[in-house]
Amino acid sequence: MVLESMTNTANIEKLHPSFAKAFNYIKSQDFISMEPCKIELDDKNLFIIVSESTGKAIDEVKMETHNKYIDIQIPIIGTETMGWSARNNLKNEIAPYNPDKDVTLYTDKPAAYIVINSGDFAIFFPEDGHAPGIGEGVIKKIIVKVAI
Repeated sequence: MVLESMTNTANIEKLHPSFAKAFNYIKSQDFISMEPCKIELDDKNLFIIVSESTGKAIDEVKMETHNKYIDIQIPIIGTETMGWSARNNLKNEIAPYNPDKDVTLYTDKPAAYIVINSGDFAIFFPEDGHAPGIGEGVIKKIIVKVAI
């Protein structure tokens, strides 16, 4: 997992060949006024989901993991708290891997919580379990899906 500011993406862009393309696109757009949508930057290899939802309580969210994609999660409006645990510590699967949605869900509690403010981002790799969506009020965010 990586937690960083959008003003400091240069070193992070070196971690994956598609990260620079994603961050350059994100920095060139006005996502605050954009309606929820999906934007394909490189077919199924790199795409962005603009989402808007109401924040949930800690006990309402489930841990999730992905096999095919890295998630870059960037709050645009609101502050979002996310749970984190190492994937190999997640034992209580409640929904087996769904290849169409690239997700497995768990009831395990996170080992740690991180707060992500607007202007910051978190990157979750396949070895990172995460529980997004914890917060109050409206959370508008970008979820970048990067094929591994």
